[in-house]
Amino acid sequence: MTVHNDLKQLPNFHNAVITTGAFDGVHIGHQQIISRMKQIALETGGETVIITFHPHPRKVISSIPGEIKQLTSLEERIALLAQMGIDHLVVVNFDYAFSNLTANQYVKEFLFDHFHPHTILVGYDHRFGNGRTGNFELLQKMGTELGFKTEEINEKWVEGEIVSSTHIRNYIQEHQIEKANALLGYPYQFEGFVVRGNQIGRTIGFPTANLHIHNEEKLIPSNGVYAVKVKGNCLDGSVYNGMMNIGIRPTVDGQKKVIEVHILEFDQDIYEQNLTVMVYEYIRGEVKFDGLEALKAQLAKDKITAAAILKNYK
Repeated sequence: MTVHNDLKQLPNFHNAVITTGAFDGVHIGHQQIISRMKQIALETGGETVIITFHPHPRKVISSIPGEIKQLTSLEERIALLAQMGIDHLVVVNFDYAFSNLTANQYVKEFLFDHFHPHTILVGYDHRFGNGRTGNFELLQKMGTELGFKTEEINEKWVEGEIVSSTHIRNYIQEHQIEKANALLGYPYQFEGFVVRGNQIGRTIGFPTANLHIHNEEKLIPSNGVYAVKVKGNCLDGSVYNGMMNIGIRPTVDGQKKVIEVHILEFDQDIYEQNLTVMVYEYIRGEVKFDGLEALKAQLAKDKITAAAILKNYK
């Protein structure tokens, strides 16, 4: 997959089959669109082109941008889309001026003039242009006038609900990790940098990797204990089982929120290294125990629970 960051430097795409969107999460609804794009490109001898926006459009047009947390960073989106065999990814700078394009300008001056598409695919609820006034009917009409085909992809349903990034965010915040992962099509994950903590976990037999999250826009699961897997260059390419605690550690100090991962069957120095945490299931809420011995006893139970859960995930 070739990534393009400058609209003025785009190649002449051949029979471009395009779609646009934030693609936050690259979930199974997005994957359905991608599958159809690839099918049309194969039939027409064309190229698949995804147009995504950075920063997230809601960050620019929202009155409270800090409230918007993302399922995937731009780097994560690029990696996920590359795995799916897309030919081209175009990253468009979404700013205030771009957000003010009318629906007609968006189609003619942006989509048509830059990409000369063979086919434009959109999701069932796709809206575009200033005020979100553009819809599939307008896209069809302009496609007839300008000479490109259009196709609307139906919503993706799982267990009686429509797949959406919003639903996935809500599930993650509500501890319903299994439901979130079912809609994503893969385990929710985030990256952290291992920093030094107060090493209390080591004194009770449960050393932890304390993580600092660089990306302030990344959605982090709510407080609690989780069954996770971890990977990273510092782990020699291996994937390890683990359990993660997110919270204020009320038994220890209760002063600040931390993210700490105990990696099962692992005890090496990985300070100042990056780890990717893949979250599989929620185990329990955060509890204040009556001293470190009680905490140690509960962690031993959590370790057994996490190991049993993770046996189900290869």
